[in-house]
Amino acid sequence: MKTDIEIAQEAELEHIGRIAEKIGLSEDEIEYYGKYKAKIDLAVMNRKKADGKLVLVTAITPTPAGEGKTTTTIGLADGMRRIGKKVVVALREPSLGPVFGVKGGAAGGGYAQVVPMEDINLHFTGDFHAIGAANNLLAAMLDNHIFQGNRLGIDKDRITWKRCVDMNDRQLRYVEDGLGGGKNGVPRKDGYDITVASEIMAILCLATSLSDLKARLSRVIVGYTFEGKPVTAGDLKAAGAMAALLKDAIKPNLVQTLEHTPAIVHGGPFANIAHGCNSVIATRTALKLGDYVVTEAGFGADLGAEKFLDIKCRIAGLRPAAVVVVATVRALKMHGGLPKNALAEENLAALREGIPNLLRHVRNMKEVYGLPAVVAVNRFPTDTDEEIGLVMDACKQLGVNVVLSTVWAEGGKGGEELAREVVRLCEEKSDFQFCYDEKLPIKEKIRAIVTKVYGGKDVAYTPEADAEIARLEALGFAGTPVCMAKTQYSFSDDATRLGAPEGFTVTVRSVKISAGAGFVVALTGNILTMPGLPPVPAAERIDVDETGKITGLF
Repeated sequence: MKTDIEIAQEAELEHIGRIAEKIGLSEDEIEYYGKYKAKIDLAVMNRKKADGKLVLVTAITPTPAGEGKTTTTIGLADGMRRIGKKVVVALREPSLGPVFGVKGGAAGGGYAQVVPMEDINLHFTGDFHAIGAANNLLAAMLDNHIFQGNRLGIDKDRITWKRCVDMNDRQLRYVEDGLGGGKNGVPRKDGYDITVASEIMAILCLATSLSDLKARLSRVIVGYTFEGKPVTAGDLKAAGAMAALLKDAIKPNLVQTLEHTPAIVHGGPFANIAHGCNSVIATRTALKLGDYVVTEAGFGADLGAEKFLDIKCRIAGLRPAAVVVVATVRALKMHGGLPKNALAEENLAALREGIPNLLRHVRNMKEVYGLPAVVAVNRFPTDTDEEIGLVMDACKQLGVNVVLSTVWAEGGKGGEELAREVVRLCEEKSDFQFCYDEKLPIKEKIRAIVTKVYGGKDVAYTPEADAEIARLEALGFAGTPVCMAKTQYSFSDDATRLGAPEGFTVTVRSVKISAGAGFVVALTGNILTMPGLPPVPAAERIDVDETGKITGLF
């Protein structure tokens, strides 16, 4: 069996200029990054043209068995193109942390991939490096301001801004810097986030223009004065230089699928610690270029889809036409308590125990958000007809169809049936609504997410979180959306509680404001904004030969 990278390297790519032509982009509207990548001019998203229909692909709660959400997104877009639809796929960029860690890249898999796969997974067009540079410029200017006399009266023990690097490096979670005395800086406790957790990433992905980007950057809060007053990037006069570093990164990237479907890949916040969607600019651009846009949101629907709908759609004024919820029989059996080494065996009892996880996600899309939905089951050779039938029967009780997908093995051909169902759903009337009113107090918004989406009973707060919420509301931040930072492996804040747990309480241990992005972040459980590498990192298997051919990526 060929690996993902082998399939990608054997593909014959079309010149990116030809891909641009398919969706009506002129030479003046793209900037070439070699033969197979290009940046799209920001003016394209403001064309006087009706938007296409927006399709969100999400999934059940992830397991080690895999669900194939990005693969399904790409295969669905290829399938829609095969049935004659003008479609654009819109995805996030991969972070180097997971690429070299345990999760791998984010370019799809099998015969449903975006290419050039190696470039997309490694550096791409340099967007993440620009985001890291802007983040760290702000950190450098902050510490320099304190060193040079601290005119603003910043309390170094109340600094909230961290440096970042796009790598899983637990050694950097807690550091002390400015050591050495004299001209070596002011000693203080500090730390690093992974770049995808940086507020700069969230800002880039929610900005609607270069001027909006600059305004958002100026609102970033880096810490507080001795009197408790917030200090912003604007106060430090850093926003202009940060925006200069991001002037190219804000432009969306054009690539293609293995079947030459146009793909816009831009931005990459994680969904467990940030809002988990590609950029607003990329989505708006895609909606002007295609009659249908297929996009995805990170991890399960309780994380990525909730934030896509409650944060991105609210801020950007987007309205999805349909939702695809991706599942596998294997993953559902894991949610039913079956170990990974037993997933190849038929086990209807374990499947029955795991199906409620899928049903809760589907019910949320239909009842909480009022959106038409379909379940896409990635079929494995070991799935039996009885197991597939059990999933179909359960979903029918919610009035939702189940479509089998074989896009990993067959590409767009394996996604044609799903494509037809999605096109049908896009014509249905929807009553899209948000999970909560953003004018509610912060705690009420958190409670709405926990009880309506997660299925929990209550929310508890540490004294630190309580005090910070009170301070943020006093500062005028009560009326902003909430971004929950929670484990991706459970509806609850306990990663070991699989399936569809009930009656649990989610504990918010700390809260912070992302004033530039425009949301409050509530951190729960043991969630970390700087991951670590596993015992055997994927990096150990990645290599490059004398010709420059890369191996080991997945």
